[in-house]
Amino acid sequence: MFLNEGRSLLLLTLLAALQMGTEGRGTPLCRPGFSENVYNAVVPDTVQEGQLLFNVKFLDCSRSGCMRLESSEPDTFRVETDGAVHALRSIRLASVRSSPLVIKARDEATGEQWQTEVRLTPTEGQSAQVPGMEAVAAMAPRLPEIVFPSRHTDDGSQLRRMKRDWVIPPINVPENSRGHPPFLRLQRPPTQFAIRSDHDKNRSLRYSVTGPGADQPPTGIFFIDPVSGELSVNRPLDREHISNFHLRAHAVDLNGNQVENPIDIVINVIDMNDNRPEFVHQIWNGSVAEGSKPGTSVMTVTAIDKDDPKTQNGMLRYKILSQNPENPNPSMFTINNKTGNIITMAAGLDREKVPQYTLIIQATDMEGTALYGLSNTATAVIRVRDINDNPPEFTSETFYGEVPENRVNVIVANLTVTDKDQPNTPAWNVVYKITGGDPTGRFSVPTDPTTNEGLVTVVKPIDYEMTRTFVLTVVAGNEEPLDQNIHRSRQSTATVSIKVLDVNEAPYFEPNPRTMRMEEGLAAESMLTVFTALDPDRFMQQTIRYSKLSDPANWLRIDPNNGHISTIAILDRESPYVSNNMYNATFLATDNGYPPASGTGTLQIFLRDINDNAPVVFPSEAEVCEKPEPNFINITAIDGDIASNAGPFTFELAHRPTDVRKNWTITRINGDAAQVSLRLSFLESGIYDVPIIITDAGNLPMSNTSYLRIKVCQCDHNGFCSDQERIIAAGLGTGAIISILLCIIILLILVLLFVVWMKRRDKERQAKQLLIDPEDDVRDNILKYDEEGGGEEDQDYDLSQLQQPDTMEPDAIKPVGIRRMDERPIHPEPQYPVRSAAPHPGDIGDFINEGLKAADNDPTAPPYDSLLVFDYEGSGSTAGSLSSINSSSSGGDQDYDYLNDWGPRFRKLADMYGGSDD
Repeated sequence: MFLNEGRSLLLLTLLAALQMGTEGRGTPLCRPGFSENVYNAVVPDTVQEGQLLFNVKFLDCSRSGCMRLESSEPDTFRVETDGAVHALRSIRLASVRSSPLVIKARDEATGEQWQTEVRLTPTEGQSAQVPGMEAVAAMAPRLPEIVFPSRHTDDGSQLRRMKRDWVIPPINVPENSRGHPPFLRLQRPPTQFAIRSDHDKNRSLRYSVTGPGADQPPTGIFFIDPVSGELSVNRPLDREHISNFHLRAHAVDLNGNQVENPIDIVINVIDMNDNRPEFVHQIWNGSVAEGSKPGTSVMTVTAIDKDDPKTQNGMLRYKILSQNPENPNPSMFTINNKTGNIITMAAGLDREKVPQYTLIIQATDMEGTALYGLSNTATAVIRVRDINDNPPEFTSETFYGEVPENRVNVIVANLTVTDKDQPNTPAWNVVYKITGGDPTGRFSVPTDPTTNEGLVTVVKPIDYEMTRTFVLTVVAGNEEPLDQNIHRSRQSTATVSIKVLDVNEAPYFEPNPRTMRMEEGLAAESMLTVFTALDPDRFMQQTIRYSKLSDPANWLRIDPNNGHISTIAILDRESPYVSNNMYNATFLATDNGYPPASGTGTLQIFLRDINDNAPVVFPSEAEVCEKPEPNFINITAIDGDIASNAGPFTFELAHRPTDVRKNWTITRINGDAAQVSLRLSFLESGIYDVPIIITDAGNLPMSNTSYLRIKVCQCDHNGFCSDQERIIAAGLGTGAIISILLCIIILLILVLLFVVWMKRRDKERQAKQLLIDPEDDVRDNILKYDEEGGGEEDQDYDLSQLQQPDTMEPDAIKPVGIRRMDERPIHPEPQYPVRSAAPHPGDIGDFINEGLKAADNDPTAPPYDSLLVFDYEGSGSTAGSLSSINSSSSGGDQDYDYLNDWGPRFRKLADMYGGSDD
């Protein structure tokens, strides 16, 4: 295989491999130096500033970190670390070039130097599609050939020895090249470096490549001429998409037999500076505290370049293009050109003067070279953070206010301040503190969150009679402490003068409440006490009048002028208005000021008990059994009095009526309870009122006769009454019993009258039925069969009267009661005369008359003749069809004239069937 003459990048790589010589399987030796002693470069005659002219290759043997390349004309040509030579200014080579250009390489660590010459051949009008490629194409010298290792033995019969395969160094192809000519030839052309097969001398070979970019996706990038072995690039390469390709070269004969082992070819896409730097954000936001010292870090901006970061194409440098505003210094900030860190450069940051700075930041690749590097910009917005470097200042040294006495939560004065710091921040929010003039803590100064004003507020009542004026000293500060380098202003302290106004205050009772003790039972119109009020307004001449505000039992009266309290009723400790022996009354004292003021006072009267209530029995009702033992009731007494005026009690039965002591006996259990029991072994069930005399233990004892109602009843085996209803009835009074009996009699009379009225109404209806003229009775007329329904009286019939008598059960009994008028016939039915089984036209009339008589005599039949439904032939009817009458003969053989004798009801039939043929 041979290298094409036109691509020096591949040439330089292969030359480096040749100079590394191999022997057997040993390790190749590396000798640093340029790949050529003399380079011939064909370049355009007119060169633009920053244009890539050609490349030189230096084999540094892993000394890349210490090698430095430079040209003999550093003001005209610049040599990059990768060997690329650029023009630093626009020149015409034909007018200035007379001697070769010398490129030197120096090892900064050891001091060794190497150099080579480059002969520039200017070509008028020649330009490169890819900068520098044409110049490099003319730099290829006559190259030795690299032969495929032989796989054949010396005698052709046995495999004795095999040379190792050549490893072709990676081939570098610039990206973005268009219409690239063949850069590799897999046969040996004249005057070319070649890698050839030993078999191309005596046979024709065919060459091919496989791998991604050839016959694998992305296909079609590389093309090889199968005969000449020229490998070409069909379309531009993009390193940012695919940075290298791994191909395999094959050599076969015309029969397709492989004549050599495949050789791996690595094609590296050389990065070109075809991507501008891109900032991660177009606008960067940062902040720095005002007053920050130079060197304070503010923020870091970052840009990304898609080009190879290991080359100058992807090495970025940052700088600040502009600062707005430029005061107080046009260079308030600087930026680290490698990291993008923005730091303060000068002092004087003051938010109150400049709250925000806007910087235009530029990122440039090629290590910031402005001539041929690509750039991009972004905006950095730096906000100056506020610090508390401005103390609040009062707008006045003295503030004034006034407040009525006894008022609280009243704003007396508004303290206004100014603060240059940023509003609504801890450095701006003011905190007020009273430092003097308020020893009792009657004032406070909260802050209005909206206006930042101090609101002097009264928090404790002020008495005009005690203090008439206040002079407060107030200091203003911020929530955030003032910066240590800033001193507090004299204007941060103010004086507040407050005047107290006198108002009409309400009179007050002293003491309140007032308590007094006395015995209950005090008579009316008795003097109790004097209850007067005091007026706190010492500097006002006022009079006070008194009135009663609350007196639940209406026992007291107060003199409106002097406050004397007397009784108008007897004081009773047992009154429901007395709680825990205490009676409360409230009085009102009103002055004559403007406006009038009033105060209330409470008089508490503690009533001592006297024996003024007789005891009563408790419980008042009880139950006992007639026979079972024990047969007794436990009772006690209730006394409205307390303590010594109540128990112990004495209990005894009254002497009258005389049967009380005969039937009952009472036994004292203790001072508060006794036991009542039956004296007899048996007492008839009933309710008995037992009078019991109870006496309390007061100093003047009181007695009372109260009645214990006892229910004597029959009890079950559990001792519970089993005849409660009888006992309750027995306990009813005579008047109640008479009233109940009268109600029962009245109800019975009403029921009898209702029954008589119903009977009479029934007879009237039957009589009315018999008085109807047969000629006018429409119910016996023959119905029209072409009508669907008729009148109500034409349809409600008892069809059972038309049933065949022979189908009736002889001993059936009709149930007692009245059936519905529209009720269908049911069994059993009343018995009717039995007619002969042989039908005869003449017995129908008799049958109907007999049925009529039976219906008239039947008390359960409807109050009208229900035999009029002659057309009923529905299911369930026991009557035969009318068409069956004398069905043995035709209609023409019948003589229907006899129907005229049956009455007006059948004359229509006689007219229809009985006449002549016409």
